[in-house]
Amino acid sequence: MAPIRKETLGELEQLLMLAVARLGGEAYGAAIRKVLEETAGRAATIATIYVTLVRLENKGYVESRRESPTPTRGGKAKRCFALTPKGVAALRQARSVLERMWRGVERLSDFKAR
Repeated sequence: MAPIRKETLGELEQLLMLAVARLGGEAYGAAIRKVLEETAGRAATIATIYVTLVRLENKGYVESRRESPTPTRGGKAKRCFALTPKGVAALRQARSVLERMWRGVERLSDFKAR
């Protein structure tokens, strides 16, 4: 019997989507990177963050918009991200799967490696 395959979110995808949710309307590369480092203890390059966010946008989990260019950014515009309803549902599904998998193994201190 072939296994049932559902598209699942990878760890970095989940962390980035959660950072986007935390930041609300101010979810752009540098701010996302800061939340990722400070909250999750995870380092990632800006390029990795944007590549992953574009992949999530292509899947319909996030959407982006360009802000107006500002002089403080050398005339560059921020690209801000927000979760879509599909993205929220995917995050909830990922959390649900992890919670189900954790049930019954809360006592990892009793685990003995072979």
